[in-house]
Amino acid sequence: MGDLILVRHGETEWSLTGRHTSWTDLPLTPHGEEQAKSLAPFFAGQSFARVLTSPLGRAVRTAELAGLTGAVTDPDLHEWDYGGYEGITTREIHGTRPDWVLWTDGVTPGPEEHPGESPREIAERADRVLTRVDAALAEGPGDVVLVAHAHFLRVLTARRLGLPAESGRLFQLATATVSRLSTEHGTPVIATWNQPGASPAAY
Repeated sequence: MGDLILVRHGETEWSLTGRHTSWTDLPLTPHGEEQAKSLAPFFAGQSFARVLTSPLGRAVRTAELAGLTGAVTDPDLHEWDYGGYEGITTREIHGTRPDWVLWTDGVTPGPEEHPGESPREIAERADRVLTRVDAALAEGPGDVVLVAHAHFLRVLTARRLGLPAESGRLFQLATATVSRLSTEHGTPVIATWNQPGASPAAY
């Protein structure tokens, strides 16, 4: 059976400045586009059981530039809904809530269409995705690739490893990186993590 490959999208203006970005559909910066292109050597010449992306443009564009053809959008791969913290940095939040931690405290309510999500709700979405991943891996052949967002992919990794959602705080994930979740003796493991793309001179 194949592995699960995770790709975080390339840089945006808000990821660069640390602003929480869920539903705000920002494009990749020019550097973010170059980052996404640098991932192409990871995927060249390979075929996959399934390629799924978040419906947000920054993830879809990253998949395109990385050469991941045939990708299908999956709404469950959307980033954590930050509710009232959309566009706000952690430093700004700590100005009024110095002990705030996203992974355990969640977010304040946002507008009606974006009320925010709790860690439990993110875990439920991640579990739904993993159920579909397992079905695709069983059908095979090849790996499954998910192109999505940092906080969501960190929760999904925790759930894959049998950990609670808040354990996602242990897995730092930079923009335009590739990570591989595999198995060892039937147990889910991290095979590679947070690997950046090749430099332009390398391809």
